[in-house]
Amino acid sequence: MTGHAPVMVAEALRWLEPARGGVFVDCTLGLGGHSQALLDGGASRVVAIDRDAEAIGMARERLGAYGDRVDIAHANYRDLGAVLDARGLAAVDGVLADLGVSSMQLDTMERGFSFRGDAPLDMRMDRSQGPTAAERLREVGEGELADVIYQYGEERHSRRIARALVRARDEQPIATTGELAALVRRAVPHRGYQRIDPATRTFQALRIWINGELEGLERFVRDAVLRLRAGARLVVIAFHSLEDRIVKHTLRALDREEGVVRVLTARPEIAGEDETARNPRARSAKLRAAERLAAVTA
Repeated sequence: MTGHAPVMVAEALRWLEPARGGVFVDCTLGLGGHSQALLDGGASRVVAIDRDAEAIGMARERLGAYGDRVDIAHANYRDLGAVLDARGLAAVDGVLADLGVSSMQLDTMERGFSFRGDAPLDMRMDRSQGPTAAERLREVGEGELADVIYQYGEERHSRRIARALVRARDEQPIATTGELAALVRRAVPHRGYQRIDPATRTFQALRIWINGELEGLERFVRDAVLRLRAGARLVVIAFHSLEDRIVKHTLRALDREEGVVRVLTARPEIAGEDETARNPRARSAKLRAAERLAAVTA
């Protein structure tokens, strides 16, 4: 578990100020690194949410010593309101969301998120819900697949890739990460040095699509803000431009147009050089913070 480091912990704690005490929500528990930092930093209680039952099992072991100061819910972070209502919490003292796929999910080959090995093409963050990536690829039309790869992967060769995948699956289902990566690499034109693997954007796009990562993100940001006490703060860490753009525009609207929050980060904060050297995942992290201005109404 030591290899799975939470991202931008110091920055998150600086904005959230758990030393004030109170109830904080970790909307993306993962292996419990951020929750542990909040508890060690002074939070009276942490409500932790995750949709990955396997991650929850590991986090319970890590956080067992904190007893009833930790309350874990197996749920999607977009269901924040329902999770808090079930616990009788009208308002909380801080909310943290570390979006996207976790290091554990990426590093566990059989989860199917990574093309570093050859594993079943799953990609579900919650393996108890919905079809796998392999199952979705058997049925999706070429046009829709091209749109998914273009919109969620920002891949300019999306139509070429979609065409290649549909042709291949018509002969034999695409069942593993290795098969998918090889098909994408063959479909993308090669012109000299490539900074990232040609399969990277397609894998990102399919993962976002399978898990509905962008669906309801704006509503989540609004819900999280409205559950904060006056003076309490929301911190969101995003890992790709599509997520970050939604968070930025939603917070900006809540600040400038609706006067509900004050945005604390004019530009997103990024991880320092020391952290990115220790944890390469932190290189793409962008942190935004906002403070609730008005009291929560009953």
